Amino acid sequence: MPIGPPSALAIAGPRVLLCGASGLVGERVLQGLLDAGLAVLAPTRRPLARSEEGLVNPVFDTDRVLRPGDRSLENLLRGERASVWICALGTTRARAGTPAAFAAIDRDLVLRFAGIARRIGVRHAILVSSVGAHPRAGFYLRIKAEAERGLAEQNFPRVDLLRPGLLLGERSERRPAEVVGKVLATTLRPLLLGPLERYRAIEAAHVAAAAVALARTGGSGWFVHEYAAITRLANDC
Repeated sequence: MPIGPPSALAIAGPRVLLCGASGLVGERVLQGLLDAGLAVLAPTRRPLARSEEGLVNPVFDTDRVLRPGDRSLENLLRGERASVWICALGTTRARAGTPAAFAAIDRDLVLRFAGIARRIGVRHAILVSSVGAHPRAGFYLRIKAEAERGLAEQNFPRVDLLRPGLLLGERSERRPAEVVGKVLATTLRPLLLGPLERYRAIEAAHVAAAAVALARTGGSGWFVHEYAAITRLANDC
């Protein structure tokens, strides 16, 4: 059952479908959207620890949703409407357990939501991807590229891809490899200049702020935002 009111209130902006609302970036996006007075439809695997006006939080079973032919997610969101979709879904290979399980979340579930987003009226998609995403890159970046390519096939009038480097910020779970990565990223930051600037580590809060800023942007087209553009969008909020 949803947490919060049964339907969005009248607001001064678009209603946003937010996927990944409990993650490092997603939880900051959620706060930013609500602070901006936007109504949010945020389906999650577990109920969010908050309930307030403008937030609808349906809960779904990820394992069930990913079974071939399952329609529970479509049924859960039937009758809902949104004009913007922000996707901050993501896991790690270590947490997923296998490469296939990782791809199921970072590509398959993302594209499942993309299709649903189009069917409930979304015209503007904002996807948190990764710097270096490319179909001929290593596994992680290849999966990110495949999610981007699948998104293109959904024919959203506007798509914004956020491609940050290593994300900085406090997580609810400890990831030892990321702790080491953050130390290295901080040390190398002054050396990442010119074309290498896009690989700089960036605060998750800045990525979230950029997503919120883009949610209130109109127009059409396909846009890619890396370190400099993400930082600029965040600073302009």
